[in-house]
Amino acid sequence: MARYTGPKTKIARKFGEAIFGDDKSFEKRNYPPGQHGNNRRRGKKSEYAIQLMEKQKAKYSYGILEKQFRNLFEKANANKGVTGVVLLQLCESRLDNVVYRMGISPSRRGARQLVSHRHITVNGEIVNIPSYQLKPGDVVGVREKSKSLETIERSLSNNSTVYEWLTWNSEKMEGSFVAIPERIQIPENIKEQLIVELYSK
Repeated sequence: MARYTGPKTKIARKFGEAIFGDDKSFEKRNYPPGQHGNNRRRGKKSEYAIQLMEKQKAKYSYGILEKQFRNLFEKANANKGVTGVVLLQLCESRLDNVVYRMGISPSRRGARQLVSHRHITVNGEIVNIPSYQLKPGDVVGVREKSKSLETIERSLSNNSTVYEWLTWNSEKMEGSFVAIPERIQIPENIKEQLIVELYSK
């Protein structure tokens, strides 16, 4: 399966929350998609269905494909820390996610595009791999030629969210990945333990 590029609201309605950020369409119809919408009788979900739903939610939230996500889980599992927390930390350390968190792009999908199109630098060098794993101390910036891009300027001017584990210098249009975030600092509403249980079967 290639990366999902369909309607974001439909996916948000499936999970019952706006996982892609502010969504006016979701606010109007925050019930599951489908012909009968709210009226359809839904049986009690099995434990497996709940775990699978949580994994799908994490994958869609971060825009990661199944194989990549599985690889991240294996990496997290081999780590000394709590597997579920390490998994989310690896997702948060991805270059496309940090570009999004810094406000250079209003969405992760847009951030991935900026990285792929060579608009982003890491420690002064152009990096065009969205899944590039950042390390504490890495400096992420907008390439000199891309600083006047209207989409970037608009996104930065609308961004007011501050994360303790990131810094941003609006004059230089660059920021630092100061530290790997603690679980409490990651705002995503994901029950990571369910994902661990699913993969551990």
